[in-house]
Amino acid sequence: MSSYFAGIWKCRYFWLSLVQMDLRTRYRRSMLGIGWSLVNPIAMTTIICIVFHTIFGMDIVEYGSFLLVGICFWNFMTTVTMQGCMCLFAGEPYIRQYPAPIAIYPLRVVLGGLFHFFMALVVVLVMSWAMKGFGNFPAILGLIPAVLMMFVLGWSIAVLAAFSTAYFPDTQQLSEVGLQILFYGTPIIYPAEILQKKGLGWLIEINPLASFVQLLRDPILTGKLSDASVFATAGEMVLVVFLMAVFVLSRLERKIIFQL
Repeated sequence: MSSYFAGIWKCRYFWLSLVQMDLRTRYRRSMLGIGWSLVNPIAMTTIICIVFHTIFGMDIVEYGSFLLVGICFWNFMTTVTMQGCMCLFAGEPYIRQYPAPIAIYPLRVVLGGLFHFFMALVVVLVMSWAMKGFGNFPAILGLIPAVLMMFVLGWSIAVLAAFSTAYFPDTQQLSEVGLQILFYGTPIIYPAEILQKKGLGWLIEINPLASFVQLLRDPILTGKLSDASVFATAGEMVLVVFLMAVFVLSRLERKIIFQL
């Protein structure tokens, strides 16, 4: 495994140039440029805040930051899954010409998604500091392990999605349906306490993605680090998905060219 990661690092200029090319292509000739990456989460946050404030009487100031953190995380997960499904087909010309580790093509997707996540995260931090001051600044360091685990999880999911799509073309459509279902089972647009009061707290307990949302929200919204149990739950999920990705790469990497 160490030699495999060394091979990935050796061709870092190649996959970094791919990420740079993706960003330039996406925002070429647009007036806002990279600013378009913030339009979707901010627009969704604004619309949902207005609806929830009107129907449920939610405090827009408090709920806005809460919701934007969840949407930023969910957009990242959606990006790495859906674009991960097609990353090997998008990189097929390079795969046939350059014998680089296959994992760099899912990595290309994850780094692009992480870039947009950081852009939105800056907006969230600015909002929290504008409303509550800098009291949460020491706890912001707790975002570092959370984001690192997100990166490993996203990379692993992109690897699994890429190989699944190569062998089962319907994976992308099934993933889209599954993400829509999972969205409402994850506390993105509502606090977890609502489900607990309705006796549906078990939905949060069996959903490991809920722990990632909490890891991101706690330092920003409350100024405190999440409990060790939350880190443990997220870490267990990362480990399981990572080992699955390693297994798939070890068994199918040399054969994948015949499926493209």
